[in-house]
Amino acid sequence: MRYTLRQLEIFVAIARTGNVSRAAEVVALSQSAASTALAELERQFDCQLFDRNGKLLKLNALGRSLLPVASSLLTQAGEIEQLLEGKSALGDLKVGATLTIGNYLAIMIISEFMQQHADCHISLQVKNTQAILQQVAGYELDLGLIEGSCHHPDLNAETWIEDELAVFCAPTHPLAKAQSLTVNVLLQETWILREQGSGTRETFDQALRHHQPDLNIRLELEHTEAIKRAVESGLGIGCISRLALRDAFRRGSLVELPAPELDLRRQFMFVWHKHRYQTPAMVAFLDYCRALTANLRRSDDINFPSIA
Repeated sequence: MRYTLRQLEIFVAIARTGNVSRAAEVVALSQSAASTALAELERQFDCQLFDRNGKLLKLNALGRSLLPVASSLLTQAGEIEQLLEGKSALGDLKVGATLTIGNYLAIMIISEFMQQHADCHISLQVKNTQAILQQVAGYELDLGLIEGSCHHPDLNAETWIEDELAVFCAPTHPLAKAQSLTVNVLLQETWILREQGSGTRETFDQALRHHQPDLNIRLELEHTEAIKRAVESGLGIGCISRLALRDAFRRGSLVELPAPELDLRRQFMFVWHKHRYQTPAMVAFLDYCRALTANLRRSDDINFPSIA
């Protein structure tokens, strides 16, 4: 072969960072060595993989075609190395989870999974939906666990389990004992909500799509726990996943506000790149997640001893 795995590793690192200097740090080489390796790869095949704009490198059409194939080959090469070293065939897994899933499910799922597969190493990133989708599309993550929808043309999406948001308030709020609330009543309240770009906000906005100009949004916060604290302190009412509210509802520190006119259902989903090679670790983890929720109705039915 006229190329080496090291050349492909450098190409993939440059493709992901868009910069030779940062890519060199990723692959533990000097900038000049990384630059030389890329130039040699392009010279060997008399091709160009990037459009150059100063120090910024952007994949061209050929580079975009090569990236998924090169990424998959490097992943499989890593598996071969682990097998030859006598290590677990599962290998490593890079998972991204949106905030609700990451904070209330993913850590427990990963903990349970790794007890069964002690040699598998999993790294977890927790960010909002748009950030996770971008990282999966850019081959920075093997798998994404998201809340809400996925319309990215390069990603496969599979429904996992239904989730539902709930409107809630502090126990001292004037509406705390209401049996049922109309949209018109809810529009008169002050809201504490997730930020734009989150799956939770997307579901909320869709449920109130005909009333957006009438909403009184006091705060937009990136973390569900911060929203719960703000609502507990009396700053307004909120709307987040029932999964995140489960313990607070049990304790009585927060109270659900029944809103039958709002459709706050959504799906938790798995997403991965269409051209991503599915490693044994990825297949095993997906199978474990599917089995965990196979007979459950909704996300807040999932139970772990540590969060029961």
